[in-house]
Amino acid sequence: MEKIKKQLYKYKHAWLFSYFLLYLPWFFYLEQRKHVSYISVHMPLDDCIPFCEYFIIPYLLWFAYIATGMLYLFFTDKKGFYRCCAILYAGMTICLLIYTFFPNAQALRPAVLESDSIFAKWVENIYRSDTPTNVCPSIHVFNSIGLFLCLWQNKKCQKHKAVLLSCGVLTVSICLSTMFLKQHSCVDVFYGTLLALILYTLVYKVNYQHAIEGLRNWSIDWEPNKHTENE
Repeated sequence: MEKIKKQLYKYKHAWLFSYFLLYLPWFFYLEQRKHVSYISVHMPLDDCIPFCEYFIIPYLLWFAYIATGMLYLFFTDKKGFYRCCAILYAGMTICLLIYTFFPNAQALRPAVLESDSIFAKWVENIYRSDTPTNVCPSIHVFNSIGLFLCLWQNKKCQKHKAVLLSCGVLTVSICLSTMFLKQHSCVDVFYGTLLALILYTLVYKVNYQHAIEGLRNWSIDWEPNKHTENE
């Protein structure tokens, strides 16, 4: 019993996974809602990117990549896990808010898949289960880049360059897959990348303690001026 209590205390940060109790119902509600006017997302570069069914492999690997990466941080780097959740959860919430108040969609998918390969069948399954709505910013892209940046900051991962390189290649492949499978416009990829970089900077690069101390010192410096003015 004591051992169980120690394990529960050690991994008490598991409560953060409860975010998905909010995210999943919200996301599926947005996917299923009807009678909504959608903003069409498109740019000329989208028409220059050919459809390629083989990109379904990295696209589907996204699910395992995000789950494995988050669990790795959960068990090995508590602080890194908190930061990763801060980035991913904030970004996913921002995406859902955008989808809610600025519904958007794309019309890039091919009408008919000419190939009859197993890869094409996987793509058809994705098309049936995932509507071409709620696309900008791309959560696929955002999560992939956000997680990679968190792994990049992990000291244990930094010692294994091959692992980081593999994660980097997979991240790039996932981002490309969203465009080559016609799941997302280049616009979605751009804003998904931008959102990941902004939140990464806010979580990892901003020294909030220094900023708070600076504000405190600033307020203290202003106190004598207030007394002088009153006199």
